[in-house]
Order: sequence, then structure tokens, then C-alpha cells
Amino acid sequence: MGHADTLVTTENGVVDGVAHDGLHSWRGIPYAAPPIGERRFRAPQPPVGWRGVRRCVSFRNAAPQARRYTTTGINKHQPVSEDCLTLNIIAPARRSGPLPVMVFIHGGAYILGSSQTYRGDSLVRATGVVYVSINYRLGALGYLDLTGFSTEQRPFDGNLGLRDQLAALQWVQRNIAGFGGDPDNVTVFGESAGGNAVTTLLATPSAEGLFARAIAQSSAPALTLPQEWATTFAETYVDILGETHDDPVAALHTATPGELGRAGDRLARKAGKLVPGAQPFGPTIDGVLLPQDPIDAAADGRTHPVPLIIGTNRVEANLFAKVFPVLPTSPGAVRRSLEGARPEVRDAILAAYPGFPEPAACRKIMGDMIFWAPSVAIADGHSRHAPTYMYRYDYSTRILDWAGFGPTHAMELMAVFGLLTSPWGRLFTAAGDKHGARRVTEAVQADWGSFAATGAPRSGWPRYDTQTRAVRIIDDPLRVEFDPKAQRREAWAGYRSYSEVPLGGGISGEEGQHQRVEDVG
Repeated sequence: MGHADTLVTTENGVVDGVAHDGLHSWRGIPYAAPPIGERRFRAPQPPVGWRGVRRCVSFRNAAPQARRYTTTGINKHQPVSEDCLTLNIIAPARRSGPLPVMVFIHGGAYILGSSQTYRGDSLVRATGVVYVSINYRLGALGYLDLTGFSTEQRPFDGNLGLRDQLAALQWVQRNIAGFGGDPDNVTVFGESAGGNAVTTLLATPSAEGLFARAIAQSSAPALTLPQEWATTFAETYVDILGETHDDPVAALHTATPGELGRAGDRLARKAGKLVPGAQPFGPTIDGVLLPQDPIDAAADGRTHPVPLIIGTNRVEANLFAKVFPVLPTSPGAVRRSLEGARPEVRDAILAAYPGFPEPAACRKIMGDMIFWAPSVAIADGHSRHAPTYMYRYDYSTRILDWAGFGPTHAMELMAVFGLLTSPWGRLFTAAGDKHGARRVTEAVQADWGSFAATGAPRSGWPRYDTQTRAVRIIDDPLRVEFDPKAQRREAWAGYRSYSEVPLGGGISGEEGQHQRVEDVG
């Protein structure tokens, strides 16, 4: 048995964690019933209770995904399973009174990732919060809108990954006090697809009251799909299954996760040929659970009026250009992605990036299109009815610059979770970078912790509004800029999204070139 202070009674039973290095951790707590068997493609159900003490000392399964994305060490991988709806908690060992709670939603384009990746130890030590990380369903199992195939005998629910996140936040509301957390002071935060989850939750009516603050790091709002796209993707997916199954709708229930993953891989290649950067898996604007695009909801004052930090990294697309090409950055990809824009808007955007069609300009355009410009749009709308703080992460090390990455996608996570100053972070920091890495890490963790506790980062970071457009530049040293890159912002203001590009009937054609997503387990 563990330390007496690690025994906590939840609504479903008693859990026991582990005490380590001044922290208490609980890993693999179920927040919903396993979505297996008849519960596949259905909304999450409450977890089944247990008798006695449940040992929660090791991470559980990741959601089904490519095996290489579950690497935990040399020749080591986290197991995957549809039985994946669990969460992890870390709290200070010494805690008095209810503490702020931070719930992290991992990224990974809604096709990969795990709650195990960002453990939160450093963040808890620096801020004194109770940290929660969650798993949720990915790919076809979590983000394919199959509701059009529902029958009385075979019902399908939509927006399953989003529903999982809501279920996890509801579990936190009901149970986190037992772990020392304050259910009335929950900050939901996430990066990339996790950032998209945050901006989507802001526009989800049923999320009201589940969190008091939000942080969206490198959100990709275009991952939230219009219903027309989601329907077309689902129909194409079923057609793909029909090539190997006589009854493809029945196969949705009987196929293995590996078979479903291979079909999702083919669907991704088809989608990427039609619209560069388009991903077929994401929350659906279904008019019910998610009634409106989050950008429109922010503009209309319909996002939950909670304090928000939102921002991006200076060269988001470098990561994708070098090692993870789900976001193509060729001149042709740029032109295709801008097809839905009016000619004058397209011309203004290209004029704002001198050097196009050179590779560096193409990377800047695609990174700004997917991450920065829509984040500015959300900040513009949300700031009119709730405190909003915007940042740009500019910090890089000499090694990252030498390797051609710079402050690219996901690099801010190294500061948020203290990885820059960890033994692992030494791979990215030369001797002369150590002091700067420490200062940036301390600044980011202090701001995130202050925001979680009070709803505002530390002084020196002014609120964002559409008059001053104050942006915190996270670098060494920190600074504030007002309306940085104004020409680009004004150019993108006339651009809605690449979802304006009509899919037409071409999605059923040849797949073309697209990054391969490996078979899932």
C-alpha cells in the first residue's frame, strides 16, 4: 500500500497513488467506462465502480495509434487499446486548502499522443497547482462523424473525442477536491490539437461551468470541421472499408483498431491531396453539441467568458517541413490552400510575405494560416467580452537554430513543463544557453501558474484588445510588442479558412501524396 495521504476516495471507489520527490501522483484513473464492444462509437459512459483499493501507480493504455508515436524509451512503447479513457493527477505532497487545478489536453493532430508524455512534475513544483492530464479517443474512433449511418440497431454518436474531454472535466468537477484541488478554479490548457480542443470547448455550450480559465497553445482552429466536410470524410471512410468488407457499416463495429487505422491512413491521404494541410479528424460543427465554429462564436460573443491566454510560436511550420509533414509547405500547397480566398485577399496575403515562393516564405505562410491568423481572430473576438492575453513564443537555443527548427511548433511545451532545464533538455541547450533556458522556463511557469491561480499572468503582461494588440514576446529577455506583423494580420483578416475550399466529389479519387500514418495497434 502507498502512503496514507495518497489514499483518496472518489465517487467510484478508493484509489491509491505514489509519493515521490515531494509530490503525490495517481496514474490511470478511469473517468469513463471502456468504450469497447457495444460502446464503440458511442458517447462515454460513467466508469464502473470497484471495491477495495485501486492501485493507480502506472500509466494505462494510450488510444490506438501508430506504434512509433507511443515510444517511451529504447525498444519500449506504451500499450494501446480502445480501453483508454483514463486520467492522471499530480499534487504537491504538502497541500493546505483547495489548490488551483490545471487540466492538460495533449496534442497530436487528433491521431496521436498520450497523457503520459507531459507528466507535469516540474510544473506542479513551480506553481503549486494540482495537475491533471487526460487521454481521449483519437482518429476514426474519436473524430469521425458517423452519425449519418445511425440506425436503431446500430446507433453512432458524434464528436466522441470532444465528449470524452467533457466527461473528463465533469469527473474533475466531482472528484478533484479529494486530491486537494479546487473545482471552482480549473484551468483547461492544451497545445496543437489540444489547443484546438481548448478553443472548441470555449464554444461548446455544455462545457459551461467546467473550467474557470483557458490556455490555448498553438491552437489549430481549422481542425474543427464544418458539417459538410465531416459528412464527406465519413462517407469516404466507409467506402474505403467497403473495399475489403461486404458490409462496411457493420465492419465499423467488428474491425480491429488496426483495420480502422489503415482506413484512416488512406482517408488522410485523400484529404491531403484535395486541400493541403486538411486533416479528416477533428470536432464537427454539428449544430447540437458544437453549434458554431469557435472563431464565429468568439466574434459573436458566445464563447464562455473566462480569462484566456492564447498564442503561437514564431515559426510554427518548421517542424512540419523537417520531420512531420502533415502540413505541406510547397508553393503549390500554399496556392491550393488559398483557393477559397477572394483574389484581392489572396494577393494581399502573398504580398505580406516577401520572398514567396521561396521555402522560408512558404513555411511562414502555412504556419500563420493554420495557427497564428485564426488564433488572432479568436483573441479579437474573445477579448471583447473576457480578459484575454496573447503571446508569441520566440525563444530558441543555438542547437535548435543550427538544426533549422528555431522556435517552432511545440517548443513552448519545453518551457511549460520544465523540459528545457531537465537532463533530457540538455540535448537542445549548449553551454551558453543554460541560463537563458532557465530564465524562460521560470517566466513561463510563473505566468501559467499566476494565471491558474488568479485569472491573470504576472504584471508586465498587458491584456490584449483590438486597440492596442499587446502581445507578450516570450524570449530572453521578455518583452511586449504592440500589433506585431500588422501587415500580415490585416492581410489574413479577409481570409476565413481553407475549409472554404469546396471538397466536391474528388475525395473518392486517387489518393496522391500525403504523409503516411503507420498502422495502429
